Amino acid sequence: MSTVVVVRKNGIACIAADSLTSYGDLKLASRYDPHSEKIQTFGDTHLAIVGSAAHTLVIESLLNKNDFFPNFSNRTEIFNTFSLVHAELKENYFLNTKDDDEDPYESSHIDSLAINENGIFGIYAMREVYEYSLFWATGSGSPYALGAMHAVYDRYDSAESIAEAGVLAGAEFDNASSAPITSRSVTLREDV
Repeated sequence: MSTVVVVRKNGIACIAADSLTSYGDLKLASRYDPHSEKIQTFGDTHLAIVGSAAHTLVIESLLNKNDFFPNFSNRTEIFNTFSLVHAELKENYFLNTKDDDEDPYESSHIDSLAINENGIFGIYAMREVYEYSLFWATGSGSPYALGAMHAVYDRYDSAESIAEAGVLAGAEFDNASSAPITSRSVTLREDV
């Protein structure tokens, strides 16, 4: 499913991801996939999605529409953006919202992490949005990534090095994650 991480440290935010696509037991390594990059850029926001490979093309198509204006400036605006995304996914991209009958809301089935000059964020299937202070991970490799980043956060000075440690741990121990790693970094606003 993937290993995606976000880290903030010393005025820098970094997002990093593995590059493996898998379909059940079948693996599509980056050398066979010219579109193995999991990090997408929309304006000044870098976003990586885990889950179905179809999500990447759908979100890319939607967020690049001329009449769709995503706002990733803070937790509330991201929530508002993904509420609109959910409606668009249902109406124009034929999203199957069915999940568990006991879920309180319809699921978009999309989990992602994002960075921009305003911080590091997690966006989840029922439009939950979290802002993180230090680091976070999502995807099937996230338990390994979280442990690795926790172990090095106070020892490493750079957000990039911490993020790399997280994704490398996911790639090492999770069977749905693999190197090479890609990453993007941004300078955080001073008042963030």
